[in-house]
Amino acid sequence: MSDNETAPASNFIHEMIDGEIKTGKSDGRIVTRFPPEPNGYLHIGHAKSICLNYGTAQKYNGTFHLRFDDTNPTKEDTEYVESIMEDVRWLGADWKDKLFFASDYFEKFYEYAVQLIKLGKAYVCELSDTEMREYRGTLTAPGKESPYRNRSVEENLDLFARMRAGEFEDGSKVLRAKIDMASPNIHMRDPVIYRIRHTSHHRSGDQWCIYPMYDFAHPLEDAIEHITHSICTLEFEIHRPFYDWLLESLVPAPRPQQIEFARLNLTNTVMSKRKLLELVKEHNVSGWDDPRMPTISGLRRRGVPPEAIRAFCEGIGVTKYNSLTDLSLLEYYIRENLNKTAKRVMVVMNPLKVILDNYPDDLVEEMDAVNNPENPEVGTRKVPFSKVLYIERDDFREEAPKKFYRLAPGAEVRLRYAYFVKCVSVDRDGNGEITAVHCTYDPETRGGNAPDGRKVKGTIHWVSAKHAFNTEVRLYDRLFTVENVGDIPEGEDYRSYLNPDSLKIVRGAMMEPSLKEAKKGDRFQFERIGYFCVDSKDEFEEKPVFNRTVQLKDSWAKIEAKKN
Repeated sequence: MSDNETAPASNFIHEMIDGEIKTGKSDGRIVTRFPPEPNGYLHIGHAKSICLNYGTAQKYNGTFHLRFDDTNPTKEDTEYVESIMEDVRWLGADWKDKLFFASDYFEKFYEYAVQLIKLGKAYVCELSDTEMREYRGTLTAPGKESPYRNRSVEENLDLFARMRAGEFEDGSKVLRAKIDMASPNIHMRDPVIYRIRHTSHHRSGDQWCIYPMYDFAHPLEDAIEHITHSICTLEFEIHRPFYDWLLESLVPAPRPQQIEFARLNLTNTVMSKRKLLELVKEHNVSGWDDPRMPTISGLRRRGVPPEAIRAFCEGIGVTKYNSLTDLSLLEYYIRENLNKTAKRVMVVMNPLKVILDNYPDDLVEEMDAVNNPENPEVGTRKVPFSKVLYIERDDFREEAPKKFYRLAPGAEVRLRYAYFVKCVSVDRDGNGEITAVHCTYDPETRGGNAPDGRKVKGTIHWVSAKHAFNTEVRLYDRLFTVENVGDIPEGEDYRSYLNPDSLKIVRGAMMEPSLKEAKKGDRFQFERIGYFCVDSKDEFEEKPVFNRTVQLKDSWAKIEAKKN
């Protein structure tokens, strides 16, 4: 799936499948799935799973399923279903006609549960949650059997049917698998496989009042859909013995196999759905699609191309080892993509007026500006040039330090796509602050070259004052000030580490006039500043709002940082 030109990183799952094909263990049939629970918005960690599952199906000419594991009606909603479908589609994964819902299998799950009871491998238990925890034992001590464990098959069938009929209150009874209360794997100590929930479901309504647990439903869904490789993250490794036990008890071979990989963890953010929901509900962010969020909808609104996410997911590889990936690596892949695809424009974020004293008062010229030097096919555009311009305030120093190759008294610079200009004087206000810089321009240097062969080291961008317009620009940065939010000491609130500078709003930025016509979602490089996109929701006085996707590397900023 990747558009990245570098060699793909290690992928032990593909190596394993290659081995299966070589040894004849596999018949070559590959069916994968992405199975989100619709209880929140997807984040970039899910993107890794989507890319892996879809990419695997693609590589081996297999089939990819999108399946909603909607077995918990108290937390699920159609809003999440719709957002997930949009995100998966936007990432480039195509499930075609293979869209499934766990809720479509509720009757089948019930039949499987009845079968398990008939096999003597499940029973109805009336222990409370507290009692069940007490009976479960610990990691070092075995559990003890429920007093209801040895009910007859007939009694269990009757009670389970009555659970389905709605005779019992929530929490009064559960159906448990009958395995081994002394198992060293605590998840094999008679886990709950059905619970009572008198709650309406977003798809099945009030048809059901008992719902299967995820660990019960998921392997059976895989079997029903003939999934060959059930790829999930490492936290499910300890659940694999139950996955295998259940399928071996109920499903003839060939059966799906569960394979675990390390989930994606990024610096300076959180991946927990619970914490992301808290940030949304407490208005620490503007919503699930806030551009500071690691959600796919947030990344999309920030202007991150799906190709960059796919290249990133392939670039980090697939391993069995949990690690923390630096956010700067994702930013690298974003820059790599946008450098090739984003149109260049000129925007002045912190304007300083420049007056060209020897330029005709009423003359307006149109300069040819390159849209993308990496892609000549996208051509050029016309940018108006006039007597009064705006440049970045940081591009002028009255007392220029060493290696400052920008504008200063007596210094000459190149205006991008235009002329050489030399500073001759400045205007000040009553407080002594510089309000304008006066320059002279050399009319022989149009296009950026001098006929006499003289060279200038600095090139700066600009906009024509009479043609520019201002709008809102949102400068997004890292959401948290600490790299590993998971390492925050116990007792401290992770929210106290939210970055107060994660969003800065600039309303005085001056833009070249072509940007007035920019459409929502359009991506640009503001020359010498960074990559930006048009916000998909908001406008500012009927003008587009721009979100910073990622910064450019600024050579002078690096020099300044070293000094400090």
